[in-house]
Amino acid sequence: MKLRSIGLTIALAGVTSAGTYFVSHSTAQQTAPAVNNDYQLGATLYMQKSGEYRALAYQAFNIARWQLDADLDKKNVKRLPKDEQKRPRAIMVDIDETVLDNSPAQARGIVDHRGFELNAWYAWGDMRKAKAIPGAVEFLNYAVSKGVKIFYVSNRDEVQKKATIDNLRSVGFNDISDDNVMLRDKDSSKEARRGIILQKYRIVFFMGDNLDDHSAVFEKRSVADRFAETDKAKDLFGKRYIMLPNAMYGTWENAIYDYGRLTESQKAEKRLNALELP
Repeated sequence: MKLRSIGLTIALAGVTSAGTYFVSHSTAQQTAPAVNNDYQLGATLYMQKSGEYRALAYQAFNIARWQLDADLDKKNVKRLPKDEQKRPRAIMVDIDETVLDNSPAQARGIVDHRGFELNAWYAWGDMRKAKAIPGAVEFLNYAVSKGVKIFYVSNRDEVQKKATIDNLRSVGFNDISDDNVMLRDKDSSKEARRGIILQKYRIVFFMGDNLDDHSAVFEKRSVADRFAETDKAKDLFGKRYIMLPNAMYGTWENAIYDYGRLTESQKAEKRLNALELP
């Protein structure tokens, strides 16, 4: 009884430690209904075990380097408006599934039949065990060596900042500080943080696994509207917007649910009904 009480106290307090990650899961299993999230299994295995996923990640960062090298050419800079020519360069990147791989946390949820739980997510972050996405460290450190400021703009919560900075540094990213790791305070939209960066810098391009990482025009839109906005911006992908693959989770799935608070069975029904059949 004493050990169980301690475990429950830790889970409720949200203490972020390696032990808590497993304690919170085992405790939650006793109190919350199991979730059938087997539909995420293929997407998670694809990220963890397919050479194709790694190839797509390398491809994204190769394209990013080509675009940056082109921007570093003085001839191309002269084509920009004069006020932009004088501003220092910046690249705005998302963190999760863009530069850090959280698929082990996703896998744990699948195996334990748990949905997203904030305490477990905090605990995973506090472990500082996320690996770098293939190609991310090499490209972003190259950009830093060219005098480009990297801004890591994430919807992780502000309380996760120290662990996030530690994790980014531990996998080899250079120039990581409290100033250029910009986490969510209240608003999940990244538009305000884009604006802060643009006050001083010229953003060469954006990198992310979610359309919302690139522009506010994609936010809270239906599946059809996201398609339409993507089609409008088709010439910007690979130039202004550089996408990383993530089939495990994202706003694309929220759009299928019409951004509603649904039960797991309602979500499953929405997913099934969204399939296009012959």
